[in-house]
Amino acid sequence: MATSTGRTLDEYELTQHYRFWRDDLQRAASLGVRAARYGIPWYKVNPAPGVFDWSWTDQVLEYMVRDLHIQPIVDLMHYGCPLWLDREFANPAYPERVAEYVRAFVERYRHLTMYYTPLNEPWMNAYLCGYSGVWPPYLRGWRGWTQITMALVLGMSHTISAIRELQPDAVIVHVEATSSFVAGDPAVAAEVPAWWERRFLATDMLLGRVDDRHALWSWLIEKGARAEDLQWLCDHPQVFDVMGSNFYPGMNVWKLVREDGETVRKRYYGGTAELETVVRKWHERYGKPIMITETSTPGPVWRRERWMDESLALVRDLRSAGVPLIGYTWWPMFSLVTWQYRRGRKMLGAYLAHMGLWDLQDHGDGTLARVPTALVDKYAAYVADTARTVGELGEKAAASP
Repeated sequence: MATSTGRTLDEYELTQHYRFWRDDLQRAASLGVRAARYGIPWYKVNPAPGVFDWSWTDQVLEYMVRDLHIQPIVDLMHYGCPLWLDREFANPAYPERVAEYVRAFVERYRHLTMYYTPLNEPWMNAYLCGYSGVWPPYLRGWRGWTQITMALVLGMSHTISAIRELQPDAVIVHVEATSSFVAGDPAVAAEVPAWWERRFLATDMLLGRVDDRHALWSWLIEKGARAEDLQWLCDHPQVFDVMGSNFYPGMNVWKLVREDGETVRKRYYGGTAELETVVRKWHERYGKPIMITETSTPGPVWRRERWMDESLALVRDLRSAGVPLIGYTWWPMFSLVTWQYRRGRKMLGAYLAHMGLWDLQDHGDGTLARVPTALVDKYAAYVADTARTVGELGEKAAASP
C-alpha cells in the first residue's frame, strides 16, 4: 500500500526479510518450532492479471519445509491487494481475482503445505479499508464497512472452495481479530452484545448463518448489503477446521462509555481474563479447535516476558479445563514497522515497535540487525517442554470429535 508520501507498507521489505529470509527462518528453526504462520505477498507473486512470479516463494517454501522441517500455516491474504486491482477490495472482481491467485498457489505448492488461512482478520481489513478510511479504497462508516466485509467474505468463500477442490485434505485455519467488549456504565450495557455480534459477523456469513433470522440481518440490509449476496453465502456455506484468535492485551480490549450523548469505545490494557473470555466465546460459538494465532505486547523485554508467561499459563489452564486450544503463536518474531510509517515522513527507525523475540536495530549502515532478547531462550525452553508448558487436554476436549 502506498500513499502520497510514496511509502509502501510491506513488512517483509521494511524489516529486510526479503534480504535475510534464510537467516530469519533459521532463527525460527532454532526455537524448536515445527509449524509457523507465514504470509505470502500476493502483490509480488501476482504482478499483473493472470501473471504469477514464484521465484521467491519457490526458494523460501522449499527451504522452510524440506531443510528446516517447519510446516507453514500459509497466510494467503494478509493486508493489501495487487496494485493493478483498481479500488482493491471494492473492485467487483476481487472475489474471483483472489480465488484465481489462491488456485495458482495451491496447484504449485500443495506438495509442501496443507494448512491455509484464506484471509487474516476480516474485521480489521474491513475496519481500516471500509470504516475509518485509513487504507484503500478509503471508504468510511458502517456502509463502507459492510461493502468491504461482503467482498472479503465472498473472497474467502471462493478461496476455500478452490482449496477444497484442489486439496481435499487441506486444513483451513480461519483467523480473526478477536476483541473483548464490556460496558463502562449501565447506560450502555444494552449495546455491548451488538459489538460482539459485529465481530462474529464475517465468520457467521462465511458459514452461511446470516439469513433473515440472524440478529444483524436487518442492520446489514440497512447498511447496503445485498440480500442476494447473503442468500448466496447461505446457499454455499463453507467449513473451516480451526478457529484462529488474534489477541493483543493493549489493542483488543474495549470499554463502551457515553460521551456527549454518544457511545464511544475506549481501549484499555487488558490481561488473561479478557483473553479467556475471547477464547471461550469463539470456541463456544463455532465449536472448533482454537489457536491463539497472534499475541504479544510492545514495550520493554520484562513486559513482553510477563505477558508470555501469563498467556501461556492461561493456555495450560484452559486445556486442562477441556477447551481444545491447540496452538499458540507469539507474533512477531522481530520488531515490526508500525502502520503509521505509511503516512509519516520520519526515518524508519522512528516507527519500530519492539514486540518480538528479537529486536531490530539499525547499526548505522542501514542494515537492521536482529538482536536477541531474553525472550529467545525463554520461548525455546517453552517449546522444548510442551508437556509442562501447555499440559494435556482435559477429558472433555479429548473426547470431542
